[in-house]
Amino acid sequence: MLTEAEQYLLEQIRSGKQDAWSQLVDRYQGRLLAFARSKVRDGAEAEDLVQDTFVSFLRSLDNFRSQASLETYLFSILRRKIIDLYRGRRVNVCLLQDGLSPDGESDPGNLPLAAPDPTASWYARRDEDHDLKRSALAAALTDLIEGYKRELNFRDLQIVEMLFYCQLRNKDISQTAGVTVNHVAVIKHRCLNQIREQILRRLPRQSDAADLFTGADGPVPEAADSMIAEIWQERRLSCPKRSTLGAWMLGTLEPAWTDYVRFHVERLGCRFCRANLDDLEQQTATEPAQTFRDRILQSTIGFLKN
Repeated sequence: MLTEAEQYLLEQIRSGKQDAWSQLVDRYQGRLLAFARSKVRDGAEAEDLVQDTFVSFLRSLDNFRSQASLETYLFSILRRKIIDLYRGRRVNVCLLQDGLSPDGESDPGNLPLAAPDPTASWYARRDEDHDLKRSALAAALTDLIEGYKRELNFRDLQIVEMLFYCQLRNKDISQTAGVTVNHVAVIKHRCLNQIREQILRRLPRQSDAADLFTGADGPVPEAADSMIAEIWQERRLSCPKRSTLGAWMLGTLEPAWTDYVRFHVERLGCRFCRANLDDLEQQTATEPAQTFRDRILQSTIGFLKN
């Protein structure tokens, strides 16, 4: 969800305020460029993708429904553009995916997470039943993750991150986490049951949307499995906040959080968070890339409403 500051900034941009647009470009260009460079070798091409991302953001502004942060929405647009560049090839969001699941296939004992790559157009969907399902599931997943964090249960959070966010196979997770395959299956079963209970409390019993989470296929049918993976990646539900990443970089986090962020950034290799860190490190080392900023503003300013 948008913060009050983001909502205000968005209102200013929608009204055509150039200063507000400059603020948004200044805030996000560095982390977006770091992410693009992690996927595209040509630096100029990476800059073009980021520039196009800002243009697409302005063009889709009327359809942006504010159900995710501005950063998440911008990353979603950029990821789609990288996928389009490689003609539909899946863009892994975690470094672990590159080495452990190069073919993108899941084993028979794992969740069927072959969900479509999330697109920025999702924010423009208007189907009420579909939105009800997604909203209820997103809220249930958020509760699940926040519960792990409150309890400092980062061991289980790391496992469900590998299941749903990184989409690894059970056997790969067991090797990475140093637990048995059966232990991974137990955590997964417990997690899905908790999600199902949360969903059924949120959805109206008379709604057809409730059928997605019940039926003969078990506690959570395959359609819901795919939606879990899609929402987790779209909204980056378990990614640490930028302020948390900054504190980790400075060595000021408490030990439990330090170990978790280190796993998420270094072992899991979340490319979004690594891009944020690269941007933070760049900000502390040098001044912003003024030339690139001016180029973005020059190419996008015409899309602001007069």
